[in-house]
Amino acid sequence: MNARMLMGALALSAIVQVGTAAAQAATQFDAQTFYQENCRKCHGVRGTPPKTMKAKFPKIATFDAAFIASHSQDSIVKVLTKGKGEDMKSFADKLKSPEEKAAVAKYVHALAAKAHPGS
Repeated sequence: MNARMLMGALALSAIVQVGTAAAQAATQFDAQTFYQENCRKCHGVRGTPPKTMKAKFPKIATFDAAFIASHSQDSIVKVLTKGKGEDMKSFADKLKSPEEKAAVAKYVHALAAKAHPGS
């Protein structure tokens, strides 16, 4: 391979790598944004449902120490996927991959721990 071909191949390789990194960054899932857009209305900014939601849905989850103790990230993924009766709809249509569901579950756990540091 001559020097000119080698330089061209290296340049093409660099362009492909930069393009791939940019595409990954553009499609990276943001669990916090998803929560703010889809969960905050019912579960509150910090995991404590507003009084109006508590009145409408008395069994609505508050993300606190008890919640963390009794709900694994896998169980949160299950609720996100299947919903919970008439009280909570499924988000399977909005969360396309297992990684997205896991990211939201991880965010909920972190949110609960942050909002309630004793947990």
